[in-house]
Amino acid sequence: MSNKMSFEVTGHTEKMKSNLEAKNHSIVIDEPPEMGGTDQGPDPLSNLLASLAGCENVIANMVAKEMDFDLQRIDFHVTGELDSRGLMGQADVQPYFNKVTIHAKVQTSESEERLNELKEKTDARCPVYTTFEAANIPIHAEWTIA
Repeated sequence: MSNKMSFEVTGHTEKMKSNLEAKNHSIVIDEPPEMGGTDQGPDPLSNLLASLAGCENVIANMVAKEMDFDLQRIDFHVTGELDSRGLMGQADVQPYFNKVTIHAKVQTSESEERLNELKEKTDARCPVYTTFEAANIPIHAEWTIA
């Protein structure tokens, strides 16, 4: 039996806007007007950061169940920084994030020590987080008790 999971997105584009389907869900990715879009959805990079927050949440809930950890809620604030000259075509500037930061405020009755254990296990197992790490993009996550 294979443990491989497969993911697929299909769709079509209209200028800057992408109308995509993932399983039975519609996703619209667009750009704001100043980038030539119609602002009908988040831009691709914000969508990537949203995927990071969503993935961290899913893995945190899995890990919390394994640890018997009282995880009530996580409030995420995720930021990414890049130099726009790279995506505009300047060859000597990287077009991807040079830094990603996660601030997670966790509602829990658990101790700081247990929260740190949850965070470390979550970061180590989150496919989106570890993809940033594998790409050597500096990623910093700070989890605190709300």
